[in-house]
Amino acid sequence: MIYLELFIEFFKIGLFSVGGGLATLPFLNKLIDTKGWYNVSELTNMLAISESTPGPIGVNMATYVGFHIASVLGALVATFALVLPSYIVIIIISNFLTRFQNSKYVINTFSIIRPVVTGLIGVSFITIFNTAMFSLGFDVKKIIIFFIILFLILKYKKHPIFYVALGGFLGFLFKLS
Repeated sequence: MIYLELFIEFFKIGLFSVGGGLATLPFLNKLIDTKGWYNVSELTNMLAISESTPGPIGVNMATYVGFHIASVLGALVATFALVLPSYIVIIIISNFLTRFQNSKYVINTFSIIRPVVTGLIGVSFITIFNTAMFSLGFDVKKIIIFFIILFLILKYKKHPIFYVALGGFLGFLFKLS
């Protein structure tokens, strides 16, 4: 039964999370309330691991959640269910988009979808930020690290791997003290 639930939930997430992996976060956040499979802190950890591992964030998150809930088979079911709607939609769209790509309806539809996806990602950012910064109480070190990394990202435009490694190193150093 759990495999069917995983399939249904991740199929819905795959079908409606337009905009990439980060757009899955509001749906994954909703699963906390509806299914209770994990809590916000665990979701934040899943996101950190999914961001740090190769591959698309959404797929990594589905694999992680599926494994967390129902081991290897759960990971396979959740991942397959997440990507299946994309394959179906791409097959359908590829047959029709070339005929309608200049349609004002298509252009208007995509111009509305973009801000909606941005809003979904914004809500996820606020939730993750709040959890990461304040879940274990207020910690000045976390705020300082956040602003240092933010400054470095905006100023130096290094590869994200550099900042993930730097954040891990700083976290390791601060835990030692």
